[in-house]
Amino acid sequence: MKAGLLVSLIVNFLVVASAGSFYNDFYFNWGHDHGKVYGDGNSLSLTLDKNSGSGFQSKKEYLFGKIDIQLKLVRGNSAGTVTTFYLSSLGPYHDEIDFEFLGNTSGQPYTLHTNVFSQGKGNREQQFYLWFDPTADFHTYTILWNPQVIIFSVDGIAIREFKNLESIGIPFPKNQPMRIYSSLWEADDWATCGGKVKTDWTKAPFVASYRNININACTWSYGASSCKSKSGFGDSSNSWIWEQLDSGRKGQMKWVRDNYIVYDYCKDYKRFPYGLPRECDITNFH
Repeated sequence: MKAGLLVSLIVNFLVVASAGSFYNDFYFNWGHDHGKVYGDGNSLSLTLDKNSGSGFQSKKEYLFGKIDIQLKLVRGNSAGTVTTFYLSSLGPYHDEIDFEFLGNTSGQPYTLHTNVFSQGKGNREQQFYLWFDPTADFHTYTILWNPQVIIFSVDGIAIREFKNLESIGIPFPKNQPMRIYSSLWEADDWATCGGKVKTDWTKAPFVASYRNININACTWSYGASSCKSKSGFGDSSNSWIWEQLDSGRKGQMKWVRDNYIVYDYCKDYKRFPYGLPRECDITNFH
């Protein structure tokens, strides 16, 4: 991306921040009777049983933002279940940024699955184990999406970055506004050990718990962004607009990737026998 265009995109941002009641920003888009909001609306749960799972989505669309969600995953034998947190636009050439948590049998680790779609093309999967039990307590999962980079983080530790490499012809999500989605559903045909381990419905209901969903983003409505020229980006709450990984966070990401990554499309030569995707050749990209 040319420097002038990047500056133009950034300086025209007016950030909308939100961390209020669930119903201010979201609604249940399926399995309504399997989703429950608690107390002041800052906590909720999704439930999966043989009848249904559940999901919710944001009322608004966003074009760039930083989204934090605190999540406690399904406990015990969660094989065959998938808990998701992602951003997505619509249509055959959609953009998408994914966190998916693939359940497992008791005592076996969850698989954290990540992917990035741009103009309908994905196939950029990277998967991780976590360095803690994600079912014992709440942990914070973050998607940072600005014109320069997409960063996936867990408890503030970056695990993956996807840089804007449009300068060498690699599409980057920057033109399509996206909504925020989350869901809990059954996918035992592929989720655990490639579908070899099925959901044990005697362990149902399966419950994922949420709290403190924070949105710092530019909203999109009626074909236009809410972000207008505005000064005052020294505010620390807006720092995501400029954010990139510094050397310290790169070091943390290297630690995660050295110890906890279990699949990287950029190392799957069998899948790409005629050459890895171009971004895989970029130094420090993955």
